Amino acid sequence: MLFAAFLIITPPGASADEGGIKTSTDLEFQASSRIEARFSIHQRFIFPFFQRENPLMEDNNITLHLSAALTPVTLFGRGEVDWTPAAFFVLSAGGEVGSGWGIPIANGIGINRPVGELMFPGHVRDTEVDGKAFDGAICSVWGAGTLQFDLAVLIPGDWNHFVFLTRQELRHSAYTKAGKNDSWIIENDHGENRNGWKYMATYILGYRIPQSPILTMLAIMAELDKSLYHLPGGDFWGDGLGYWFFSTLVILSINPRFEVTLALQMKSHRNNGHTNFDNNYGYYQDMELIHEYGERRFLFYRAAAIFNYKLR
Repeated sequence: MLFAAFLIITPPGASADEGGIKTSTDLEFQASSRIEARFSIHQRFIFPFFQRENPLMEDNNITLHLSAALTPVTLFGRGEVDWTPAAFFVLSAGGEVGSGWGIPIANGIGINRPVGELMFPGHVRDTEVDGKAFDGAICSVWGAGTLQFDLAVLIPGDWNHFVFLTRQELRHSAYTKAGKNDSWIIENDHGENRNGWKYMATYILGYRIPQSPILTMLAIMAELDKSLYHLPGGDFWGDGLGYWFFSTLVILSINPRFEVTLALQMKSHRNNGHTNFDNNYGYYQDMELIHEYGERRFLFYRAAAIFNYKLR
């Protein structure tokens, strides 16, 4: 999600081609304190569409995004089409497909299975990952809408670039090996994914720094990842409660082609009391959601850096 938000708020420069079509090619490398990494290549094709001679429509376009991403445990290909009918609004639709493998310290893909039967109320079972290298594919499709606003459009001035952005997305994901009652893991996460729909939202409030040779933007970001599975008995463990991520972002422009984004992130966890304070073991559906002191608690998640190099 951090990677996707970075692409939204830091659009790369584009080179003009014949027929008014613009293209850009980026290389991205993402690393974090969670001992994770992601390398990706991202190609854009920007087609002028329904442009008019007014500030809201002069840059109207359709943009085709194609990308491939490699982590130590997964490989994904992704495509998205964005239509910008007005400067403040973007409609998007896309899809991705990929698979993964395991390494001694991480699981790329697989079914998250509980071990054994529940013995008594409050018993939390251990889990095991059922999956081999490239054991099935994970496919996702989505539709989204983005609203974006810059105060300097209404109040011109170099020091007035307060920006706001929100993206609202519905996404359907499915793991080809997973059955109706299976939960699955992707990229060493908590293993709470199911074949079905999710609602995802991003909110960014930022300030573009004027007349700075390096510091480009300061921003705060909130992201929501909420499942829409509506599983029987889900109220017990908090199915659909959703995970919130809160980030502070610093964007640095090292030179016209090279940008760095630095982030500190907090993440919400379901409050399961002392059963699982750090949410780092056990089968999640065995852990009762505690309501007495609030359904969520927030813990430090990671420090992350994204390095973006514009090839053209």
